[in-house]
Amino acid sequence: MLEKEECLAIIAKHRTDEVVVTTMGMSVPWAKLSTHPLDYASVGSAMGHAADFALGIALAKPMKEVIVLNGDGSMLMCLGTLATITGLSAPPSNYTLFVCDNGTYEVTGNQPVPGNRGFSWPTIAKGVGFQQVYEFEEADALDAALPEILKRRAVKNHAYGDENAAGPVFVNLKIAQAAEPPPDRWGGFPYPYLQESLAVSTAKLRRALAKEC
Repeated sequence: MLEKEECLAIIAKHRTDEVVVTTMGMSVPWAKLSTHPLDYASVGSAMGHAADFALGIALAKPMKEVIVLNGDGSMLMCLGTLATITGLSAPPSNYTLFVCDNGTYEVTGNQPVPGNRGFSWPTIAKGVGFQQVYEFEEADALDAALPEILKRRAVKNHAYGDENAAGPVFVNLKIAQAAEPPPDRWGGFPYPYLQESLAVSTAKLRRALAKEC
């Protein structure tokens, strides 16, 4: 089973200039690894909506790669987002959704998420129409596969709406339980993207994306 910090470090190693949207138990650990201007912490409001916020960015900026670092609890809070992503007339080919699956609502005290022994995020992702679905439990396997997963969009048909372009990707990461505290924007965390309001962070991300046009 993966350790959260270990798998985030692997993602950070292979990340280039993608937008990275984090939430809940991923926001602080990611901030220890990256201070990129395209990092965005979806915390402080709209709990559970990191995946759909990132979907909006992917649709607005179809030539910009977007990565979401979501939790299983957060994903369950807005499960319909998965069907929304794949139900679009042109599902975004620039969207990669990671679900860090530890079976608990970590930042509120590790209460178990609803589920049963047969619960499977890959099965759900495939069921709603994701064509590219992966699951990892070992760091070496994730490290070896991630470059190909992230570059699969770099195909000659990487045009928005092109029926031959690669579609959105779902990656489930089986991680061990941890005890991350709530990522409060005003809680004294020494990380830039948690030291400002959600509105300020959103405006900064918008400006950073505008510069790349």
